[in-house]
Amino acid sequence: MRIIDLPAVDSTNTYLSGIAAESENGTVVVTHAQTAGRGQRGNSWESAPGENITMSLLLRPSHIAPAAQFVISQAVSVAIVNVLKRYLPDREVSIKWPNDIYVDDRKICGILIENTISGHSIEYSIVGMGINVNQREFLSDAPNPVSLTQLTCDRYDVSSLVTEFVTEILSIFNKVDISRDTDGVEVSLFAELSQDYAGLLWRRDGYYPYHDNIRDVDMMAAIRGVAPTGHITLVTLEGETYVYAFKEITAILS
Repeated sequence: MRIIDLPAVDSTNTYLSGIAAESENGTVVVTHAQTAGRGQRGNSWESAPGENITMSLLLRPSHIAPAAQFVISQAVSVAIVNVLKRYLPDREVSIKWPNDIYVDDRKICGILIENTISGHSIEYSIVGMGINVNQREFLSDAPNPVSLTQLTCDRYDVSSLVTEFVTEILSIFNKVDISRDTDGVEVSLFAELSQDYAGLLWRRDGYYPYHDNIRDVDMMAAIRGVAPTGHITLVTLEGETYVYAFKEITAILS
């Protein structure tokens, strides 16, 4: 594990992308102040300088086919939950599909994965992570942020946590394997990962409010599964089943 610690940078993902070609698997870029951090859906990520984890990790998933790239998101999100549970043993830590990390109904971590595909393989993946650690107050209009210190009233060594998170991610990522069945279809040999991911999903049991961005309607629905492609299946109270890609469905916060 090589860690590049920068006092300030516009975006750790952008910086790591610039050195990815000559960098090895497991290279980490971490910064104390990120001036143009990016989140999913083009959102920015609020982080008080020096208080939280703002980092990007380089993975080289040569053993994972592009069609199976969602397994990278599963590995990263499950690993982050595993570490957070060590510090929050009495709280519900879960994965809001596809890979936000929640404690109860509040967001503690955002993940942005950018894959570079060459031919029939993924050349490298850059995994950007913002994890709220010591920040006590959030000033942006984000609806539900929370930090470790808000939940426990303790302060944490950010550098030690970076190492702990990256070690867990690499441990899980290195166990993921993809092979071909008799029909040449890509299948995951690490079925436990998909099971772990499903068991950690936020709102995995019961019906909750969602907004269907395709039909522009609100509905009550329950999660029925997440496919290897990353598509989520919801079933409504009326028994109708819908399958969504990322950005096609929005969970409505209570």
